[in-house]
Amino acid sequence: MAITRGVAIPLSEVELRTSRSSGPGGQHANVTASRVEAVFDVAASQALSEQQKRRVMARVGPRVSAAAQDTRSQARNRELALERLRARLARALSVPKRRRPTRPSRAARERRLEAKRHQSRRKRQRRRPSNDD
Repeated sequence: MAITRGVAIPLSEVELRTSRSSGPGGQHANVTASRVEAVFDVAASQALSEQQKRRVMARVGPRVSAAAQDTRSQARNRELALERLRARLARALSVPKRRRPTRPSRAARERRLEAKRHQSRRKRQRRRPSNDD
């Protein structure tokens, strides 16, 4: 299962558990185990490097899980659970870009000051006229 461009984990490292789904479904819900939970043990993984393991464990913990009980089909719920697991792992592995501090341009500063002057004039005009006018 591909997580990011450079990272893929084998499905053998993902534990899939099924159980009965909650909610409505009539008699069908009482006999089928359509809820699927996908669990990935980060610490025991052979596919991730030590640095990747540390990053994932710091963000989401030593075990990453995702469940799906959206549909009546166990196969579709399995796909959904694996996709949710993939998305959680991709988010945990992503390295945020460093923010480069920027300064407002001269024109932006002028626009801001002009807007402040305009607002000040508007509020000044709303005031009750003073007695010395």
